Amino acid sequence: MGTDLRFAYADTSFGQVHYAEQGDGPVLFLLHQTPRSWDEFRELIPLLAVDHRVIAMDMVGFGASAPLLAPQTIEAFARGAWELLDSLGVDRLVVLGHHTGAAVAMEMAAVHSDRLDAVVLSSCPWVDENYRTGHSGSGGVDRAQRTEDGAHLQTLWELRRPYYPEPAAGLLDRFIHDALAPGVDPAEGHRACARYRMEDRIGSVAVPVLLICAGKDPFSMPNAPTLCSRLAAAPSVDCVVIEEGTVALIEREAVAVASAVRGFLASIQVGAPNVNSVERVH
Repeated sequence: MGTDLRFAYADTSFGQVHYAEQGDGPVLFLLHQTPRSWDEFRELIPLLAVDHRVIAMDMVGFGASAPLLAPQTIEAFARGAWELLDSLGVDRLVVLGHHTGAAVAMEMAAVHSDRLDAVVLSSCPWVDENYRTGHSGSGGVDRAQRTEDGAHLQTLWELRRPYYPEPAAGLLDRFIHDALAPGVDPAEGHRACARYRMEDRIGSVAVPVLLICAGKDPFSMPNAPTLCSRLAAAPSVDCVVIEEGTVALIEREAVAVASAVRGFLASIQVGAPNVNSVERVH
């Protein structure tokens, strides 16, 4: 693919799926949070593309990919991802997902651990009955009723604003752009996550796992101990805590994320890492 970032579409049973691609080598597949797109990885892609073929998709129902009617599910997002990879002829890969994308990455591993060399779960939610009870209705942080006066734009901005570090305007512009993509309901992906029975699926993840935790992300940071203990079938589980990380971990801390991913992938090639080891990056 060379060194330039490229964009393309692939045919799936859901319709056409949009993706960005850069680099050559083993495939590293990136899955964004709700309601973002490949753009969440704009800063990270070139750092990982030095020695990988990096593919960042707009998940089905997001960005420029085919829409997906409600009720959306993590399982459908994962099927769309596997269909894209099949369309591209990708047989083996490492998958990295952030927030909702981490739940999708987990489902991909639960379905086809035999095709994955490893999975990286960044700011992964923990979805059990308590989570479902508390999140199934509202749609989480990105709930805003569209209005003719455009007040929903300010609502979306203000709901995200507390979780983004200064300066935030540029990142929030990118979030708003994705939230307003045709056919996207900014809250539906959160509802899809709340519908997921993660407690029934996590035990089927049978590949090495890296958990990347954002120290200042109140939604995901508390989940690390539970995830570590529940990933019982994984041959190894590593955890890296990026202390200054927030919900915008991928954009703001791309260098630290890339370093954690590259170090993890190098370690599983030369020998298994310490199970449940924790590294903190300041």
